[in-house]
Amino acid sequence: MPIEEWSDKIWLVQLDNEPALSDDLIHVKEKLTQTEPMPDVVIDFSGVTHINSSNLSQILRLRKEAIDRDARLRITGLSDQIWAVFLTTGLDKVFDFASDLPTALAGLQIEE
Repeated sequence: MPIEEWSDKIWLVQLDNEPALSDDLIHVKEKLTQTEPMPDVVIDFSGVTHINSSNLSQILRLRKEAIDRDARLRITGLSDQIWAVFLTTGLDKVFDFASDLPTALAGLQIEE
């Protein structure tokens, strides 16, 4: 299971490569949709080396869910290859990123 309820208000989602990536993102969205209030979410990509357009679409849907429900979503752990995909698609301007997992988690706590 990729979801860790790090605190009452913050969930950590640790992702791996396909075939688990797509299924994990579906599971995360389903679980978040059923949770009130929606927690802030940190998505850790440190286990991901490849990403496709379907995965990007799933992440964008998670972002929309977070915005619609006044939650924050932060991405961390991007390899150079994955970061290049975010840069090429312009998604580097759409998402909030943190340099590493502790920074992402601490940043959400401080910003509360």
